[in-house]
Amino acid sequence: MIPVLILAACSGQDPSSPSAIASPAVSSSPSTATTPDLPSPPRTTPAPSRDLAFEMETFPVPPGTHPHDVAPAANGGIWYTAQHTGRLGWLDPATGETREIPLGTGSAPHGVIVGPDDAAWVTDGGLNAIVRVDGATDEVTVFRLDGANANLNTAAFDGDGTLWFTGQAGVYGRVDPATGAVDVFEAPRGQGPYGITATRNGEVGFSSLAGSYLGVIDRATGAVTQLDTPTPGGGARRVWSDSRGRLWVTEWFSGDLAMYDPVTGTWAEWPLPGGNPQPYAVYVDELDAVWVTDFGGNALHRFDPSSEAWLTFEHASQPAAVRQLLGRAGEVWGAESAADQLFVMRFD
Repeated sequence: MIPVLILAACSGQDPSSPSAIASPAVSSSPSTATTPDLPSPPRTTPAPSRDLAFEMETFPVPPGTHPHDVAPAANGGIWYTAQHTGRLGWLDPATGETREIPLGTGSAPHGVIVGPDDAAWVTDGGLNAIVRVDGATDEVTVFRLDGANANLNTAAFDGDGTLWFTGQAGVYGRVDPATGAVDVFEAPRGQGPYGITATRNGEVGFSSLAGSYLGVIDRATGAVTQLDTPTPGGGARRVWSDSRGRLWVTEWFSGDLAMYDPVTGTWAEWPLPGGNPQPYAVYVDELDAVWVTDFGGNALHRFDPSSEAWLTFEHASQPAAVRQLLGRAGEVWGAESAADQLFVMRFD
């Protein structure tokens, strides 16, 4: 384990076959809604402002792994997708030790999240499949998509326990974990679906990088409401929901952080610090602070919506190339894909 501590901030492929495979049928019934359908939870009282201490620590993973996404595991470890080696990795933060699980020949895992069943759920572009890895047994189950490669990106569970996913080739879809049924829909405007999130009340929205819109899904019909980004052509890369149901979106092309409020039906937008920002990942922590990764600045930013103030933490790795963030109380985790290491930002 190689620690890197940041105490102050600047303002401003030989995998084996899976042990179980499911190949459910795939249906396609794209549709487009005309009005938003994203009910918001009751407003909550923001946590009182206070001074926080920040500390970053890094953990190496096997060379050539190119870790893409991370997810805190139910057992205290950290899952990560080893995109270049076709494996799902697990890190012990206490010791820095890792173990990796082969996902199958041709695997190229992109996203990983932890489901209501405490299993890791992976969007695997190489297999063109959603992959479930049991957190206790490491058993691998594959839910394949029929047809052309979707270029799978990310996933989220809705309030009913259904997994929704995006494919940058121009699709979005869902998996019913109880039956194994897979549905795939054609996305509005074709290529682009990338990030996806679920709100606290279980609704789902995705971001389209090429289409520059936020798509709000009608979970009953699969229809999508399209909400254009504030900056035309801004490029909606990733999206995350806060405790009030507001949706935070990184605009890759314009260098902005945007927020859509379903209560008012309006957008707000803030430019990232620095001269050439390229915001990639976004994550909202338990304090409703918004964390953003920045390729242009090789940095991690923290945005306080109440004060509209930024904190910037520069990465020691040159470059780090952090493509996704996730976390748990007091921790924000990311993967430095260019440096073959994971990091955690702790705050208290």
